[in-house]
Amino acid sequence: MNQLPSEITSTGPATVILPPRQTLPVVFASPHSGRQYPQDLIESARIGSLELRASEDAFVDQLFTAAPKLGAPLLCATFPRAYVDVNRAAMELDPRMFEGDLPDDAEINSMRALSGLGSIPRVVSGGVEIYKSRLPVEEAFERIDTYYRPYHSALQKLIDQTRDSFGYCILIDCHSMPGDSTDSMKNRVDLVLGDCYGSSCHPSLTRFVDDCLRNMGFGPAHNDPYAGGYCTRHYGRPEEHVHSLQIELSRALYMDEATITPHRGFDILRDQMTNLIAAFHDLDGNPF
Repeated sequence: MNQLPSEITSTGPATVILPPRQTLPVVFASPHSGRQYPQDLIESARIGSLELRASEDAFVDQLFTAAPKLGAPLLCATFPRAYVDVNRAAMELDPRMFEGDLPDDAEINSMRALSGLGSIPRVVSGGVEIYKSRLPVEEAFERIDTYYRPYHSALQKLIDQTRDSFGYCILIDCHSMPGDSTDSMKNRVDLVLGDCYGSSCHPSLTRFVDDCLRNMGFGPAHNDPYAGGYCTRHYGRPEEHVHSLQIELSRALYMDEATITPHRGFDILRDQMTNLIAAFHDLDGNPF
């Protein structure tokens, strides 16, 4: 299996891998594939390592590893989603998991916070509780400052630089979903494109990516069951020439979910994602 390329320009909470020369107006981001589990998380967790990794978009960064070689930057979180979830608003916090008062601007009533899936998650996939006991509220602020804000700072910088260079920027936010994911009609889905129901990007971008994937044999679903998370909504501002599209890939396509190990489908899917990245060279000027 190919590892990430060596041209890493910054490490820490956000690893940025730049191309020798950026030739694509695209930024690829993998916010949930981080696998450096802090010791304090392991020690405070009531669950084991495999359960902790249940929320991880395992190996997604490696599925898109060709992006820098093909002319686009790749941003990867190094920390796990179970520790800090950057695909949430910073202050989406569940008060049930902290000792101490949250600030007035905390979004404690958001659906994600109420379900324990805020920026500091209380549960992993399946609703399994992470912690043995409540955390000091100061711990939330420290994680947000140390992990969340540097990731978003790096992403904003890549978007701004790309828009300055090309006149527009496309953000492809890369995720994976459980292999048994179904849409609202209970049909199993293998790949979902989320554009926040048409608000986060120009419709021609969604059509372009959809066409590319259909030519590979996929039948992408749109916005069901995943319409796009915080990053897609927050950065996708077509009126400001930033177009954001979320891609969800079924983990069954490339890994054994029980053991969190790649299977023979990994190389196939990585090659397909490489072809998708390369297809962006077909965009002529600013198509939006």
